[in-house]
Amino acid sequence: MGRLGYPYLGSHHSPKEFRDFPLFYGPSTTRRTLFKSAGKATAVLAAAALTLSACSTGPASSTSDASTSSTSSSQFPATIKHVFGETTVKEQPKRVVTVSWVNDDVALALGVVPVGVPKNEWGGNEQGSTPWKDAALKELGSGFGSDKAPVQFSEADGINFTEIAKLTPDVILAAYSGLTEEDYKKLTEIAPVVAHPEVAYGTSWQDATSIIGKALGKNAEATRLIADTEATVKAEAAKYPQIAGKSFIYGYTDPADLTATGFYTANDNRPKFLSAIGMKLAPVAEKASAGSKDFFVPWSAEKANELEADIFLTSVEDAATAAAVKSDPLLGQIPAIKNGAFVADADKSLVLAISASSPLSLPWALDTFLPQLARAADNVTAAVK
Repeated sequence: MGRLGYPYLGSHHSPKEFRDFPLFYGPSTTRRTLFKSAGKATAVLAAAALTLSACSTGPASSTSDASTSSTSSSQFPATIKHVFGETTVKEQPKRVVTVSWVNDDVALALGVVPVGVPKNEWGGNEQGSTPWKDAALKELGSGFGSDKAPVQFSEADGINFTEIAKLTPDVILAAYSGLTEEDYKKLTEIAPVVAHPEVAYGTSWQDATSIIGKALGKNAEATRLIADTEATVKAEAAKYPQIAGKSFIYGYTDPADLTATGFYTANDNRPKFLSAIGMKLAPVAEKASAGSKDFFVPWSAEKANELEADIFLTSVEDAATAAAVKSDPLLGQIPAIKNGAFVADADKSLVLAISASSPLSLPWALDTFLPQLARAADNVTAAVK
């Protein structure tokens, strides 16, 4: 349990993993879990870098274009509203630190190398990073292991105030996060903090990009990055027309802990992404989302048969767990699972890429994730015949 008696809200973990591997905590006791082609991620980054690299900040800082620098400077002071009030960034930051997920991805996609980033201790590689982050850092000449790489710090026990303070940042980016007010106040003693706008871990990647773009003096670049990434997602999804219009539930199932059963609401980035590619949130999840600020709704496994949707998605520890879900006397009654329209992903990096969506992670994930969805959609059609 975190301070104030709240569980850490490691947004990419299962309810069981909260107990075993705490990360972040927020103002809710709600539990949540998260949901390859590096070439595409690099392509998106490269497209952005062509116009953005001239005004990068952080360890790889360089300003070779005076007019670009002038335009960026004219965007300050920048005042950003968020859940705890508002933060004013007086001038273009030179030393950027990020917390949580997504924020470092966005900064890198905008050509900014932070001086410090959290390790990816869930869903990451042996470097405590991700394939898409590694590709972006390499593109910017700041790969881990080099002199210009960001400092990495652990967030396994919550916000690492000590290590962040050592980095003497000009701004701390937390547009996608689950900061508590206590966290926020402590961080503001170090530097201006750009917190999440409303719902903990509920900031869409588009909003996170806009917010961070404003904080870094890159409004136009952020707008362009959003449009380019949305176009990439749309183009790739169009290759699988069977996905469009299918209803879905992104849930969590574990035969070893039936009390953890539940699903994500429209506030979560998993349903947001699936809706964006033309799928429809199932009525039971849509009803639970109405007027709610929760991202996860617990559901009795005894009522699993009421989780009506064309496709049911979940993350699992391994293939054996997926098989156990299918054969479980309660969870196996979920209609989509019975029909073979079940997407159970054990690839933690892929789960992270979708649930902590960013302009870097989504292009990386599409080649693997979309075919999985398409196969499930094909099984829906076959079941109807």
